[in-house]
Amino acid sequence: MTCPLAGSVFKVVTSVGASVQEGDTLMILEAMKMETPITAPCAGTVKSVDVAQGQTVNEGQVLCTLG
Repeated sequence: MTCPLAGSVFKVVTSVGASVQEGDTLMILEAMKMETPITAPCAGTVKSVDVAQGQTVNEGQVLCTLG
């Protein structure tokens, strides 16, 4: 999963090893004073979480990996 817009990670909801379904919220980004949920594009297992709460992220940056 890559970041759709620049902002900061408001909250990480998932963790490595978690099973997720399509549409499950993985994390919440804050950009322009709006909270944007980042959801799983498909069912799978979280292989890595590459960002931390409070971290500034750029558009296109890898947020997490599903497998």
